[in-house]
Amino acid sequence: MDNLLSIVTFLPALAAVILLVFLRGDDEAANRNAKWLSLIATSATFLISLFILAQFDPQNTGFQMVEQGDWLLGLQYKLGVDGISVLFVMLTTFMMPLVIAASWDVNTRVKEYMIAFLVLETLMLGVFMALDLVLFYLFFEAGLIPMFLIIGIWGGKNRIYASFKFFLYTFLGSVLMLVAMVGMFSDAGTTDIEQLLVHQFGSETFSILGFQIVGGLQTLMFLAFFASFAVKMPMWPVHTWLPDAHVQAPTAGSVVLAAILLKMGGYGFLRFSLPMFPVGADVLTPLVLWMSAIAIVYTSLVALVQEDMKKLIAYSSVAHMGYVTMGIFAANQQGVDGAIFQMISHGFISGALFLCVGVIYDRMHTRDIDAYGGLVNRMPAYALIFMLFTMANVGLPGTSGFVGEFLTLMGIFQVNTWVAAVATSGVILSAAYALWLYRRVVMGDLIKESLKTITDMSRRERAIFAPLVVATILFGVYPAPILDTIGPSVEALVTNYQTAVAAADTATQFAVNH
Repeated sequence: MDNLLSIVTFLPALAAVILLVFLRGDDEAANRNAKWLSLIATSATFLISLFILAQFDPQNTGFQMVEQGDWLLGLQYKLGVDGISVLFVMLTTFMMPLVIAASWDVNTRVKEYMIAFLVLETLMLGVFMALDLVLFYLFFEAGLIPMFLIIGIWGGKNRIYASFKFFLYTFLGSVLMLVAMVGMFSDAGTTDIEQLLVHQFGSETFSILGFQIVGGLQTLMFLAFFASFAVKMPMWPVHTWLPDAHVQAPTAGSVVLAAILLKMGGYGFLRFSLPMFPVGADVLTPLVLWMSAIAIVYTSLVALVQEDMKKLIAYSSVAHMGYVTMGIFAANQQGVDGAIFQMISHGFISGALFLCVGVIYDRMHTRDIDAYGGLVNRMPAYALIFMLFTMANVGLPGTSGFVGEFLTLMGIFQVNTWVAAVATSGVILSAAYALWLYRRVVMGDLIKESLKTITDMSRRERAIFAPLVVATILFGVYPAPILDTIGPSVEALVTNYQTAVAAADTATQFAVNH
């Protein structure tokens, strides 16, 4: 099928246009039509994206199914996927129908709500497929707008504050990336990502205002991209926008934020930071590793004292993203494999945990942990689902959460045993806050009067959780489909990175000796 990537990318946007132009009125029938059209469009996008996976050859480490052409103002339109990006495309198309199905009870501005999510899906897919710097930047930044609106219009009490904080943090981080992109174009003479991956940016040490910049231009460019991706992940200490955004966002917004949007930072590190600026990455790796280790321990401790369920899960997300950055900058096969696996797995698990919060929030309209207790007596199916994803979040063997964490820790142990030791303590802390949450919400006697009439999950809610349960257990028991898909591309990335760093070290030694 020709133009498969473009079809998958822009089908949700086409559905959004149809909603905008043809759907009139704000009555119950119009709202129902908006929901059904959105569900059909996102489901069709997922089904068509399966053809991408079917045609994809994991042994080919280059970009596949490349689509190229001129665009507005002479800019290049270029899409493609490789072993690193194809699974993020699949994660996005897999999660979006579930997100729409989870929004079935929304009854204010339903048409606009669905349009925002459909446009957001197109922009997220564009980020993972773009093979041109300008195109990547446009998709990357434009994704802020629908998310800003989703939090700001359909969010909680402090939604305006949370939406502006989200927008300003992520936008200001990306301004430096834009400056670096201009520098890359002036140095390489192209915005084509394929060509930039083989272009060697300067790594000779020079001084600015008396400061020695080890790694030269590469270090400066790495820092500029790092500013954007670190906020997006988010890494400690630029993570403070995330808990606010999660708490105020509607359930579906939290699911998209945790499952897909955070992964753009990790994807950016793998697509740009490591392969394009290897010397700069090598210079700053110790800093990134310790930032990651601190994030894991610090945000896990902060999660332990939360009274709001969503805030606790949000801090848990920051801790899990710490494992991801650690694995990426271990820059070895196990580390990078583990980081990508962790991102995919975290998409299922954190998305499911936010859906679990949404299930009881829809019934009780509070997220306070103290408002619950003993739910197992009235909601046995819910208690079982919540337990599975709590255990997966902890990294229990047999769930996908275990595979990613284990591989990243294996990777980092080969590079820095102290960082590995600190990070491993996060596994214990994650068990502490996750089980503490589960104990207070689900276990015990049903004492509170308000909970005595609460109903268990509906058939729609069970249907939403079913594919997430299957994915979490399947990839926990049998991780080969993911690891086989990413393996050759990761091996090529790691080999090129290590070769470039070794060559730069040799050149530096030669310069010192002569």
